[in-house]
Amino acid sequence: MESIETVIDTLTQTQDAPPVWVMLACLAAAAAAVLYTPVWRWARGLVTIAHEGGHAFTAVLMRRRLTGIRLHADTSGLTFSRGRPTGFGAAMTLFAGYTAPAVLGLLAAALTGAGRIVLLLWITLVLLAVMLVFIRNWYGALALIVVGAGVFAATWYGNAIVQTVAAYAGAWLLLLGSVKPVLELGSRRRRRRGPGQSDADQLAGITAMPAGGWIFLFGLATIAAALWGTYMLLPFDEWIPAA
Repeated sequence: MESIETVIDTLTQTQDAPPVWVMLACLAAAAAAVLYTPVWRWARGLVTIAHEGGHAFTAVLMRRRLTGIRLHADTSGLTFSRGRPTGFGAAMTLFAGYTAPAVLGLLAAALTGAGRIVLLLWITLVLLAVMLVFIRNWYGALALIVVGAGVFAATWYGNAIVQTVAAYAGAWLLLLGSVKPVLELGSRRRRRRGPGQSDADQLAGITAMPAGGWIFLFGLATIAAALWGTYMLLPFDEWIPAA
């Protein structure tokens, strides 16, 4: 009983907000990781994990049968589920991919802004462990194990400063990193003349909205999430004088 209470106390503890310069440094680091191409090639893998995790979670939520997830070294991924090829469930499963990093970034921002950083790190570990069960290739398994090991090290061995930096940087990486793949998708589609196999193209095939409309919605959702998440992570209330 005492051990359970200890675990609950650990998960529900709050940490004080870091100095503003630390927040801004984490924002700058995340922005550099997204904008600087050599680093983005690696950082994009984290966004892909969230992307495929979004497909997988939504497939289960829509009562589809999740059969596997694959993550590739080129930062692409695939999620396989069985169910009706059309309809609301199929559309939501496809829509969830590009929006999942933004949604997870918002969750991370909400918990980080509230000081629930330990809880955020443990939730991340649980999600990675569940996702690992459905991985169907060696590279995907290795990628999740490496990321999970990093999160575990910050959770178990890192002090409050390390955990805080990991939470802020991770939240901003998801928020900013959710926007760039949508821009890349739009750029690729403009250069391609025929239909493709992207989530937007597949959505166009089962709905009345063209692929360009879906890409616009992806962009709108991810940009809104990035702005909202930034508002939750930075102390704007302290900077705005009271009326």
